[in-house]
Amino acid sequence: MPVRKVALLTAGGLAPCLSSAVGGLIQKYTEVDPSIEIIGYINGYHGLLLGNSVQVTQEVRDKAPLLHKFGGSPIGNSRVKLTNVEDCVKRGLVQPGQDPLQVAAEQLTKDGVDVLHTIGGDDTNTTAADLAAYLHDNDYELTVVGLPKTIDNDVIPIKQSLGAWTAAEQGSIFAQNIIAEHTSNPRMLIIHEVMGRNCGWLTAATAVKYREWLDQQEWNPGIGLDRRGWDVHAVFVPEMAFDIAAEAQRLLAVMDEVGCVNIFLSEGAGVAEIVAEMQARGEEVGRDAFGHVKLDTINPGKWFGNQFADMLKAEKTMVWKSGYFARSAAANDEDLALIKQCTDLAVDAALRGESGVTGQDDDANDELRVIEFPRIRGGKPFNIDQPWFEDLLSGIGQAKGSKEHVEH
Repeated sequence: MPVRKVALLTAGGLAPCLSSAVGGLIQKYTEVDPSIEIIGYINGYHGLLLGNSVQVTQEVRDKAPLLHKFGGSPIGNSRVKLTNVEDCVKRGLVQPGQDPLQVAAEQLTKDGVDVLHTIGGDDTNTTAADLAAYLHDNDYELTVVGLPKTIDNDVIPIKQSLGAWTAAEQGSIFAQNIIAEHTSNPRMLIIHEVMGRNCGWLTAATAVKYREWLDQQEWNPGIGLDRRGWDVHAVFVPEMAFDIAAEAQRLLAVMDEVGCVNIFLSEGAGVAEIVAEMQARGEEVGRDAFGHVKLDTINPGKWFGNQFADMLKAEKTMVWKSGYFARSAAANDEDLALIKQCTDLAVDAALRGESGVTGQDDDANDELRVIEFPRIRGGKPFNIDQPWFEDLLSGIGQAKGSKEHVEH
């Protein structure tokens, strides 16, 4: 059956790939068959449920390459789970008694969509799988082809999600300025909190990128421009155990010698402990539509700052969060190349009626292919045994703890 109309949507948090992926899909469809109509649902599944879409005109097609130069998403994002009926009703996206999957299906039918491209993380693409299954069960065949977006790089079984490389690079740029704050006060404790709910890949990759920048600089320690004060002194990720008391003893020696301590912290490190403390105090832990803890309400960076400040005898503690800076950037050259590979494959798959998520398959020797929806899920842990991460820890003098021996 020929493809006559294609719909695009972006969903979940931002990543440095959304604008480029939208642009790449528009360009590829225009190249292959300019007669194929394209629409974009505004703000992801939010717009789909409300029937809010924008037409991709000839002018938009002509200027599609401009989208590669920008971050964000030109068609907007939201966090909507179609199987969370209560949340959809509460937000006014469906009426009481309506099934969001049915509402979305009827809208796609009404709009005459043959192919839906979802650009998002595991939640976005598993929601797309739910929708495709519902449509199939109700005799409406829709090809759904997703693209893997998440700066956490934690989608199973995808080796490299779109935008993650750029986010690490941007986090390094952020750190290059905020770590200069170690000169603003004696005995400074600086915590650079990096996004990564369940996966420490981005924190580790950001620290590596930052130390690559350090390697490229010349130093003048005689006047205080000393690499030791600019370096990373600790990296904490969810997958790695650490004894706070033991780490504090190590870092106190750094503070005494260098006059500052700089920590790169994954926002997911220590979350279980923080939530347990809050619940013990009878405090409610906020969660989003997907059941995830709202990390901005529990503030991991502040918690770690409070844990370490007294033990390190810090005169001042600063917590800096690079997440929104990093995730809103335009894609770098490395990501642009991967985005093009994935968007080209996504269009090819759509035209032959093959549903799934385009990406490098961990279980198929990293082959770029259309990965089956049932295999897509989140929570892929960062492998702390990789040589590049072990080299990072060795370079900063930090021991790698086994998760089985956590002693907080």
